[in-house]
Amino acid sequence: MITLERQSILNSEISAADSRAEISTVLERTTREFGFRYFMLVKQPPADEVLLSRILVDSNLPKDYIREFDRLRLLRKCPISSIIAESSLPFCWSMDDRFHSGMPAFPLELTQLQQRYEMTTSVAMALHSTDGTGFRIRIDGSRPRLTQVELNEIGMLLLHAFCVFDRIRRSEKASLSGPLTTRELEVVRWTAQGKTSSEIGKILTLSDHTVNAYMTNAIKKLDCVNRTQLVAKALRLRLII
Repeated sequence: MITLERQSILNSEISAADSRAEISTVLERTTREFGFRYFMLVKQPPADEVLLSRILVDSNLPKDYIREFDRLRLLRKCPISSIIAESSLPFCWSMDDRFHSGMPAFPLELTQLQQRYEMTTSVAMALHSTDGTGFRIRIDGSRPRLTQVELNEIGMLLLHAFCVFDRIRRSEKASLSGPLTTRELEVVRWTAQGKTSSEIGKILTLSDHTVNAYMTNAIKKLDCVNRTQLVAKALRLRLII
């Protein structure tokens, strides 16, 4: 498929998407149109985050890959993260191109994992929502490095897809953005004081499962990725004192 035809078709599909499922489908198609296999969209990880699974928003990555990635604690070991954070442009690299100028060294365990899943060439870029939330999008496969023309093309498509995703996300957030319930606030308040789910359950006479459900609802409503970020945001918004 020639570049202009591919751009036109994919841009039309992206524009027509009106749900997360449809965005996921078109992201996977875009990934494959450029000769890659996998994509992932993640939230910008907090400074203390070490697990990919906790910041993953959407992907078609194999579950075994995610488990192994987290078992090896590779999130903070990827040398590309700092490069992506310093630019809004897409960045392409290949582990097969070891002598490319500016190519950082990869930890052995990360290199072996990427090779095992045929993810030796990647493209990634930093993205930001209109509400300031940071995201990262990345695609992986075993094809040769992209040409500059291909990189420019896929960068524009990924940016377009993210803009549509962000519109959908903010719409969902608006529908859930009512104030936290009394129980949710109680759970967040006790969490801020260092209590575990089990301890909070005993204090409020609730099961651990119910406490965790309240916590999950609060995390979603405040658009956070974990308890630490939830407590920090609740304090910043003066929801708890």
